[in-house]
Amino acid sequence: MSFLIESSSDPRIADFIALTDMDLRLRTEHAAGLFIAEGFLVLERVIAAGLSIRVILTDHKRVSRVEESISAIPPENRPDIAIAAPDLLEHITGFRVHRGVLASVERPLRPSVDQVIDTGGCLLALEGLVDPTNVGLAFRSAAAMGFTGAIISTDCADPLYRRSVRTSMGAVIDLPWTRDANWPDSLQAMAQSMTVIALSPDPACPDLDEVLKTRPRPVAAVFGTEGAGLRRPTRDIIAGCARIPMAQGIDSLNIAASVAVVGYALRSAGVIDAGPVSRLD
Repeated sequence: MSFLIESSSDPRIADFIALTDMDLRLRTEHAAGLFIAEGFLVLERVIAAGLSIRVILTDHKRVSRVEESISAIPPENRPDIAIAAPDLLEHITGFRVHRGVLASVERPLRPSVDQVIDTGGCLLALEGLVDPTNVGLAFRSAAAMGFTGAIISTDCADPLYRRSVRTSMGAVIDLPWTRDANWPDSLQAMAQSMTVIALSPDPACPDLDEVLKTRPRPVAAVFGTEGAGLRRPTRDIIAGCARIPMAQGIDSLNIAASVAVVGYALRSAGVIDAGPVSRLD
């Protein structure tokens, strides 16, 4: 069913209020068990994943495209479509809705750490990334390069925060991931079935290509915060480290580039199956 919204106080669109207020959204979205999907590409990934959509918010000129997108959902499960003028959309959400559509989606249950490991491939592991945009970009690079799952520390930004979902182009929906309550101690247990590598700019660490020459079993590539990198207790737990060689005077890359480079190196070394790379854009 479609319905017209004429006021931001309409309770039917309460899920979309003040989307730019991160503190508010982190409190309300987890409590309500929802996340916000922005844009048609992400909406289509949500639908393909079979996630439950609570309501969709859009403007008049995009209603027909929304209806086309949700036509794959069984009629009894299709969400309502709330329609508002562009200025009202901005007032409701706090920003100009350039991508034209927002969906309030039920958060899926997260797998366990063991279930993520059991995906059988290489894993992305993130410690303490606080910027949701960087988390989303890291997931996007990992998915594109063929990682099969991700494990994040409890203090990482929410992969299902709106900006994370958007910048990942929906990869946070497709890539199995979970928070690890036992981080970093569980990295030791992980090393029983995987090669765990700490990525570091430390010149004492061997170059990544050298580490991968032996084509080890699946790799868990561990990345630290945007500034300080991995914490010392985490580095002490991980037996092996590797660095991405760079030109003199440059000591690091942003997280998305680092994950992409490491993923490409894993593919080149045959650790990740070098089949076609999925397009995420």
